[in-house]
Amino acid sequence: MSRDPQILAEVKRTLALLQSKAPGRAIEVRIPPYAAIQFGDGPTHTRGTPPNVIEMDAQTWLALAAGTRTWSDEVAQGRISASGSRADLSAYLPL
Repeated sequence: MSRDPQILAEVKRTLALLQSKAPGRAIEVRIPPYAAIQFGDGPTHTRGTPPNVIEMDAQTWLALAAGTRTWSDEVAQGRISASGSRADLSAYLPL
């Protein structure tokens, strides 16, 4: 899977904004094949899959970050995979 350099830069920039908004390591956000981060206050993990994981494609992430789509709509459409009791970004979006 190839990575568009412009999308890569924007994904990394917006994920860094999310991390600055909510420092910590309780929730993992994955935007394959571009990047993954951990953010948010709460219990952290050190090995294996974290208890709170969110995954989506880059287009969905960038639209959420910009506020052109909503978290609830994208979850309902099946564009977001979210597992764990804290796997909800609605309080942090848009960036």
